[in-house]
Amino acid sequence: MALSHWGFIYTAAGSAVGGEVSVVNTGKCRTVLVGVEKPEEAIEAARRLVGEGVQLIELCGGFGPVWAGRIIEAIDGAVPVGTVGYGPEAVDQVHAIFS
Repeated sequence: MALSHWGFIYTAAGSAVGGEVSVVNTGKCRTVLVGVEKPEEAIEAARRLVGEGVQLIELCGGFGPVWAGRIIEAIDGAVPVGTVGYGPEAVDQVHAIFS
């Protein structure tokens, strides 16, 4: 089965409560981008994405393994959940952005 519908959840200051949603639809693949202000808002966003039929969810690197685990638990493992990671060469730059 080809990937045809997936979601990406990211954190962004100023996002609307419940998530700032953008959709990219190529005709063969629908990507739903959901911006949340706080990581805890991603739980409801993930549940909503699963309800809409996404095949997988990716989380931006700002979430980390703890939030990934919470989201997997909240959706009862209904779809795969992955996280973006940064290598050691980017640690100082990422730290500067988020500190």
